[in-house]
Amino acid sequence: MPELPDVEIFRRLVSEHCRGRVIDQATVNDPGIIEGISPDHLERQLRGRRIQSAERHGKHLFIVVESARALVMHFGTNGSLQLVPAAGTVPEFTRAELTFSGGDGLAYVNPRRLGRISLCDSVTSFVARSGLGPDALDAGFKVAVFTSILGLRKRAIKAVLMDQKLMAGIGNIYSDEVLFQARIYPGTAAASLARETAAALFRTMRETLEEAIRCGAGAEQAAGRLPADFLLPHRHPGGTCPRCHTLLATVKGGGRTGYYCPRCQPAS
Repeated sequence: MPELPDVEIFRRLVSEHCRGRVIDQATVNDPGIIEGISPDHLERQLRGRRIQSAERHGKHLFIVVESARALVMHFGTNGSLQLVPAAGTVPEFTRAELTFSGGDGLAYVNPRRLGRISLCDSVTSFVARSGLGPDALDAGFKVAVFTSILGLRKRAIKAVLMDQKLMAGIGNIYSDEVLFQARIYPGTAAASLARETAAALFRTMRETLEEAIRCGAGAEQAAGRLPADFLLPHRHPGGTCPRCHTLLATVKGGGRTGYYCPRCQPAS
């Protein structure tokens, strides 16, 4: 599933290649992915507008247009954004597309149709209305806030890291990576972590996400770009720990399968 590193990479793609461009046409190919607005209205709201900026909060991407409104994109389990050159072939499973005045465009690709697109008045209002917690990489999200969140939760630390209402951006994949890098068992009760351990986990979380972004390796299909000591390239049935070569174990939670090293992350 696209998580914070993926969406940050999409944000940078839009910022680098689409900022300042005029949307000549907005096309919704699959009305089922549009929320809170009719496809026709969304197309009219975007047509002729200039893209001012691209912002991100957690797993949501916001393409801000000159009307001060923002196109909101959530990518579901395997969505992505792809640039489409002028006269180029639109990718398979393109659910919506922005075509610019030069003929090139931006495609919202979503094979499983689990992503969503909507419009909002502002990023701040959308985040508040959706009840999202602070972005995991936001400069205003301080270690003291993080440790207080953990200290009040008896749930497994993996579940707490994935709770978008507490902090936004981390899902099943990167909760595994962060906990592996921190050498913490996924089932450890969040409140049981010592304050020093929680603070170290916060730093590891930030460093891990930033490294994934730097490598351009948000999702599993780009795992080969990650450092050799990352769990993600080995996170599959039969995979072994990149540190000690122990066979990875799995843990179930919320209908998802997580991976960890039983030697480096022992349950205590």
